[in-house]
Amino acid sequence: MTGNRWWTLVLVCVASFMVLLDVTIVNIALPDIEAELGASLSDLQWVVASYAVALSAALLTGGSLADRFGRRAVFAIGMILFTVASLLCGVAGDPLFLNAARVLQGLGAAALLATSLALLAAAYPGNKERHLALAVWGAVSGAALAVGPLAGGMLVEASGWRSVFLVNLPIGFLALVGVAYRMSESRGRRSGPVDWPGFVTLSIGLGSLSFALLRANEAGWGSAQVTVAFCIAALSLALFVWIERTRRDPMLPGAVFQRVTTTGASLGVLTMSSTAFALLLYLTLYLQTILGHDPLEAGLRLLPLTLSIFVASAVMARVGSVVPARWLVSGGLALIGVGLLLMGGLKTSDDWTTLLAGQLVTGLGVGFVNPNVVAAAMGAVDSERSGVASGLNNTFRSLGIALGVAVMGAVFAGRVKDSVSDALAGTPLAGRADELAGAVSSGQLEHAMGQLPARERGIFAQAAQSGFVEGLNSVLVFAAVVAFVGTVLVIPLIRSRDLEGDGDSEQTAAASGH
Repeated sequence: MTGNRWWTLVLVCVASFMVLLDVTIVNIALPDIEAELGASLSDLQWVVASYAVALSAALLTGGSLADRFGRRAVFAIGMILFTVASLLCGVAGDPLFLNAARVLQGLGAAALLATSLALLAAAYPGNKERHLALAVWGAVSGAALAVGPLAGGMLVEASGWRSVFLVNLPIGFLALVGVAYRMSESRGRRSGPVDWPGFVTLSIGLGSLSFALLRANEAGWGSAQVTVAFCIAALSLALFVWIERTRRDPMLPGAVFQRVTTTGASLGVLTMSSTAFALLLYLTLYLQTILGHDPLEAGLRLLPLTLSIFVASAVMARVGSVVPARWLVSGGLALIGVGLLLMGGLKTSDDWTTLLAGQLVTGLGVGFVNPNVVAAAMGAVDSERSGVASGLNNTFRSLGIALGVAVMGAVFAGRVKDSVSDALAGTPLAGRADELAGAVSSGQLEHAMGQLPARERGIFAQAAQSGFVEGLNSVLVFAAVVAFVGTVLVIPLIRSRDLEGDGDSEQTAAASGH
């Protein structure tokens, strides 16, 4: 059994790394996809959004199904879906086929991520061992998001854009072999009909909400498609709540929220994801668009963040089982806020080393928060509900990234627009200020530059650089404020007595062979 536990940890970490890597790795490949497939800007946006929307929509559903039908079984199905979808992405001949395959890939990713924490909770019922396993998982998960640009740059430069998908095939195949021979099954003891109305309404609600957040800045917060998506999300989620309150055997039972720590853990992971993880998009754009680094060079310059996450997570493997989770999560969010402020105050003359201290401190904060917020989420429910708790935690993680990108995007775009407009006032480009500011905030600087006469490019380049830097500074301050607010709010919401009360469920799980 001990050997199987370590295999479970390895397989879960491999799967989580693949899933979260695909959130950021594809961004590097978008220019090559555009050139080879003749994709439009809208097509490219959907290459990213379709995966994220499907992932967010299916996470909680996957966790609930895993509790019923077996976590290893759902994990294996997710690995098969993810691997097959990766193959389809890698052989896509047009944007529509690629985006359809990305939806399938997102569904497979949801099954993998939703079951990951529940499998670890079942394999490591002891508090100290669980903290060690969750610290390793947290380090791998955080690193996957941070190392995406580096891995994408290496693969695209070596083998082309298709390699960012095809690299999943051998990993997925080997992982399936490991699941078949080395991973133990676990499930809840619940029976009864599957909550299909709950599955449908929740999936539509979360999918529509993710879509609206991801499209809001490009299409406009008041645009028809975004407004309709928000309305569908509100109606679907309201209907889901009503269904869950009236069904005898709901997929998200009210018992999950009986302990306030569930809410605190959800708030903690939402704050972390919407600040530190969502900011990676803007840091990557800054390194490539403003400082002129190629994808590989940009990825290397984000390694301090990745390494800091690893170090802090290793420390948490020892500290997390001794110090109360509320102080570690709160302290980690405070470190994230400090790190973001340290990265702020950028000037157009600065180079990437200005970000170094902030990256290190932010990474430490993520390493403090990630394993402990997961331990709180899993410890606040009994073993019967660990799949739902896993899905719930990862749903807030995914939605946090979408929410952070959307809201910070609005702050960023507004500041860039003001700065570029001021810089271009009184120049021949004054009448195109809004158009050019939009190109800067969306990372299309080179494309916009190519459309201008040679004599006007210098004027625009200076305005663009200044506007981008001012926009990034605004985003860093905004994200820091969010992190500090989360620092205060999680303290009363993560309670040690909720986690100490999990002993009975641990004994139950052990007695039933889980």
